[in-house]
Amino acid sequence: MRNSISQLLFYRQNIYRLACNRISSSSIMEKVSADAGGYNQKTQANFKEASDDNSMKRMSDDIMPHILRLYGSSATAVDFEIYAPDASFEDPLMRAHGVKQIKSAFYSLSKVFRESRIVEYSVEENVISPGKQEILIDNKQHYKFLGKDIDLATLIKLYVVNGKVIRHEDWWDKKPLWNKETVKLPLLGRVAEMTRRGAMLATHVLMRFGRDPNV
Repeated sequence: MRNSISQLLFYRQNIYRLACNRISSSSIMEKVSADAGGYNQKTQANFKEASDDNSMKRMSDDIMPHILRLYGSSATAVDFEIYAPDASFEDPLMRAHGVKQIKSAFYSLSKVFRESRIVEYSVEENVISPGKQEILIDNKQHYKFLGKDIDLATLIKLYVVNGKVIRHEDWWDKKPLWNKETVKLPLLGRVAEMTRRGAMLATHVLMRFGRDPNV
């Protein structure tokens, strides 16, 4: 597994470009104050403005802190609460199903890499339908492996339903994952899927089936 990760990551070293960090968040511009007799008209107007700003808060504003901790090898059990119980995670190395396997995938980062973190990112959020969002995170990830610095440009795709992530994909080099739908030869895609699945199951066993640290 270590050799596989080294080959795939090292192959992509130094061929990626930094993504521009253009994430923004809503803010309340003015603090509400009250006079001795209660709220006056100006205070009421400010309160309405603050409420309007808060209603514009994006789903990604709540999810991003957890994603940054996951990729930064500093996640705790709370960070995985963004996922639905039957959520899936997939990158070119692993294919996880269920929260416990997703835990194993991310808890294993600190076992393989001396450093790991997202250093640059921008976020785009699209509403698919009521209660369903797609969050696209254009980002640069930094790793240190066997004394070498590795920068990896990826596109993280999160599919969110009713506030919970149901699918998490990490596209290295911003290219779709290999599977039977994305390659010309379906058999090769199927082999790629099985290889990722096997790597995930092996990792799941080594990480004690998604057991949280200090438990």
